[in-house]
Amino acid sequence: ELFVNGKSQGIRAKKDSHQYHVAWRVPFEAGEVCVVARKGNQEVGRKTIRTAGPPHHIRLTSDRSTLKADGKSLAFVTVEVVDKDGNLCPMADHQIHFTLDGEACIAGVDNGSQFSMERFQANHRKAFHGKCLVVLRSTDQTGKITLTARAVGLQTATLSLNE
Repeated sequence: ELFVNGKSQGIRAKKDSHQYHVAWRVPFEAGEVCVVARKGNQEVGRKTIRTAGPPHHIRLTSDRSTLKADGKSLAFVTVEVVDKDGNLCPMADHQIHFTLDGEACIAGVDNGSQFSMERFQANHRKAFHGKCLVVLRSTDQTGKITLTARAVGLQTATLSLNE
C-alpha cells in the first residue's frame, strides 16, 4: 500500500510470478511517501522517504570502522549531500573534495554516473544524484585515519577510522 502525506493511494499486488514490482502513478506532492508491504494481513516491510530541502551538509558513512594495517584493507565510504534534516538531496551535484590524515590513502573515487569523465584516482568527485563514493586503502602502519569532505556551500563532514 502506498501513502502520500498519510493518505492511502491504494493497494497493489503483483499479478503473477513474472512481475517483480508494483507501481502507482500519482501527482507529485512535497512531503512524505511511505510504502507498506504485507503478506496476508501481516506487515513485512515499510519504507518512507521525504522530500528534501536545500542541500545543507555532507554525510559520510563507512562500511567498516576499522582497517587492518596490511596495506590492502579497503573501506568504502558513501558520501551523501543531505538537507538540514538528513534527507538525501537527489538533485545535488556538488564537487566534493577529500583530504585524508593518518595511515591510509585514497584508493579511488566514483559516483555511479556512466557519463562521467572524471578520473577514478583523485581527491575529488562530483556528486551524482546526491551521492559519490571514496575508497580508502590502509597502509602497513597502525594509527587513526581521518577523512574530511568539503564542498562549496555545504557544511564539512569528517569521519574517523581506526587501524
